[in-house]
Amino acid sequence: MDLIKTIEEQQKRPGAQPFNVGDTVCVNFKIIEGKTERIQKFEGLVIAMKNEGARRTFTVRKNSFGVGVERVFPYNSPRIVKVDVVRPGKVRRAKLYYIRDKVGKGSKVKELLGAAAEAAMEARNAAANAAAAEKAAAATTTENK
Repeated sequence: MDLIKTIEEQQKRPGAQPFNVGDTVCVNFKIIEGKTERIQKFEGLVIAMKNEGARRTFTVRKNSFGVGVERVFPYNSPRIVKVDVVRPGKVRRAKLYYIRDKVGKGSKVKELLGAAAEAAMEARNAAANAAAAEKAAAATTTENK
């Protein structure tokens, strides 16, 4: 049992950004198509998080041309470049599946306001930028070898 935990600890992504359910986030995800790589942004509301060690996932939902689109991201995936918190949300539930049935203003989540919330959001985004820069530096050093 201890062996499994040590393997999972090695697979966790260093510098993973903290965010909560109800936050509006912008996920920068690396897409590999053949030999080319590009970064695709997916911005939406975090409606669920499933916490199971290295197998942690989070679900992001957005409306695209009137159609609801959900995408599940592995929290510790090496393909996630960074996760920016666009707007922190104020919710009282762990899973926001009821948002799927709402339309228009009813599908909005209250925004967490105040100086403390803004300071926390800035700290999260600064940590995300630092982790992304560190990851990019590590990638360029491995390519140069």
